[in-house]
Amino acid sequence: MGVMSQLLGAAIGEGTPLLLAALGCLLSERVGIINLGAEGMMLMGAVSTALVSAQGGDVWVALVCGAAAGGVLGVLHALTTVTLRANQIVSGLAITLFGTGLSAYLGKPIAGNPVPGAIPVLNLPLLDKIPWIGPVFAHLDVVVWFSVILAVALFLYIERTSWGLNLRAVGDSPATADVMGIHVLRHRYAYVVLGGMLVGLSGAYLLFSTSPSWVEGMTAGRGWIAVALVIFARWNPVRAVFGAYLFGGLDALGFRIQLMGTETPSYFLKMLPYVLTVVVLMILGLRSRRRYSGMPLSLGSAYVREERS
Repeated sequence: MGVMSQLLGAAIGEGTPLLLAALGCLLSERVGIINLGAEGMMLMGAVSTALVSAQGGDVWVALVCGAAAGGVLGVLHALTTVTLRANQIVSGLAITLFGTGLSAYLGKPIAGNPVPGAIPVLNLPLLDKIPWIGPVFAHLDVVVWFSVILAVALFLYIERTSWGLNLRAVGDSPATADVMGIHVLRHRYAYVVLGGMLVGLSGAYLLFSTSPSWVEGMTAGRGWIAVALVIFARWNPVRAVFGAYLFGGLDALGFRIQLMGTETPSYFLKMLPYVLTVVVLMILGLRSRRRYSGMPLSLGSAYVREERS
């Protein structure tokens, strides 16, 4: 029981950055804009947080700066894909390369320096009495609870409100949404930037939760896993919670198997989350041929008002 509780706690800790990044990518994709720049946004969020912390900034200020860094790249992505109508995949890859290079340059002076401060833990003593899972959920930090509540709130917002209906309309049929009086470009800008802020926040949280200092390329492909998580969750925020913790659990499991002294090479254990990503995408690709996948119908397509039918 103790081992399982520790593994569950580690899965939640490793999965929370994935969840925040996946929710950010999901918001962008629900209005029809693919975000392949998540890796670069996470790195910029992490290095911005590290720089602010190194200057003695408060933890919350550092997290906000990390989210803002992701939002700035979100503005850049929206500008190229929504206004200039550039290829969304190319724009996302360019942002990943740009964010990776710029974060490495900005982070050189503080590489390896301990990051001061920690995210406050929300203690819930009543949960301690619940066997097995109680001790885990009774002492989670504030951002973990925020990410779960945000996922549920986004689900209700998208599926149960008129604003969510507008969001879905923009993602499925922007021309129809435009005829209904919905400002398509404004919606796409807003949700791409908001999604970028969540991705930047995920990088900021990653710095505090899994690494005591800034390390170049510290996301280690988590941005790409977040992109795959959106497909795994079928563009559903609540499903993204379980998917993120599943991938986080596999990452934590590989580390704990190494501690047990197994002869399995560490490289193979580190591959587990990425192998699962490929397998899941293959399975979902086959299933989507026979049933609706949940993907927004206009995903990846630029909208030109003069061309609406």
